[in-house]
Amino acid sequence: MRVAAILCLLVAAAVADDRKPNVLLIFADDQGYAEAGCYGLKDIPTPHIDSLASGGVRFTDGYVTAPVCSPSRAGMLTGRYQQRFGHEHNTGGTEGAGLPLNETTMADRFKAAGYVTGLVGKWHLGMTEKMHPMSRGFDEFFGFLHGGHPYFETARTRRMRDPIRRGREPVSERAYLTDAFGREAVDFVRRHHEKPWFLFLSFNAVHTPLQARPEDVARFEGIENPKRRTYAGMLHAMDRSIGLVLEELKRHGLADDTLIFYISDNGGPTRQTTSSNAPLRGNKGQVYEGGIRIPFVMRWDGHIPAGSIVRHPVSSLDVLATSLAAAGIAPEPGAALDGVDLLPLLKGETDAAPH
Repeated sequence: MRVAAILCLLVAAAVADDRKPNVLLIFADDQGYAEAGCYGLKDIPTPHIDSLASGGVRFTDGYVTAPVCSPSRAGMLTGRYQQRFGHEHNTGGTEGAGLPLNETTMADRFKAAGYVTGLVGKWHLGMTEKMHPMSRGFDEFFGFLHGGHPYFETARTRRMRDPIRRGREPVSERAYLTDAFGREAVDFVRRHHEKPWFLFLSFNAVHTPLQARPEDVARFEGIENPKRRTYAGMLHAMDRSIGLVLEELKRHGLADDTLIFYISDNGGPTRQTTSSNAPLRGNKGQVYEGGIRIPFVMRWDGHIPAGSIVRHPVSSLDVLATSLAAAGIAPEPGAALDGVDLLPLLKGETDAAPH
């Protein structure tokens, strides 16, 4: 009996060692370079975002490939400069507008490798059936398709052309939207904790409209500017939701098995939301540093050193290449990816700049 028990433990350990890592890609919307504690933010605590940096690596020079939402997403999810396939502007809702159908997404690649794939939140890569997330590699979808959405459900939002959807079906969502996205991400992890998964947690926070729960705004009564107070409530809610997801990972013993990225899709639109890109010049919509240099954090417990700071320039295109390498997935022949695998740099196997 003792020998049998030991053999069972050895087999279980071998299975654990062979498990492919989960990939959690957290994407904030319009968060400026200076809008996280680990990047110098003082007036709004972001403890859970900061914990990703303290437990992993903070990139001081992380860039996206466009200063607006849709092309930035198109580049990151394909691992290719979006200029290669003509996706250089925000998409509308017209037929054919969106990520070209001949481009392979990150979800396509992970699904083909046996992963469960999910998108929670904002899509903004096409609104037609052929461009729906579940037609582009995602097994599950909860969120909205266009570029923005109110955070509270009203009679008007229930009549919107772009409602909140579960899968392909419109649903009523009474919760504050950032809280709803956190809830759905936690549920995804809970339901799929026994198999490898890729989750794209794509918040619309802190994008306009500026809407926050009154109790979250009340936490920041010391902030004089009322617009900034509302923004603070929105950022706090997103950080809280991220914390719930991280706690769910711990609950299922997945911290060591999950590669996590935290990125903003572009710089902050300071005039509209108060989000700061300091000390950089420019803002969302501009290709000055403030429009394309963003918070960029990566964590993989037990695999990359905690508390690291990397000053080499890195790109959102590197998310795909790095994730594929971590999972041992070879890109299909002729993929022509523009990103690079960051793991050799982070593991100390090279000190050469990745770009």
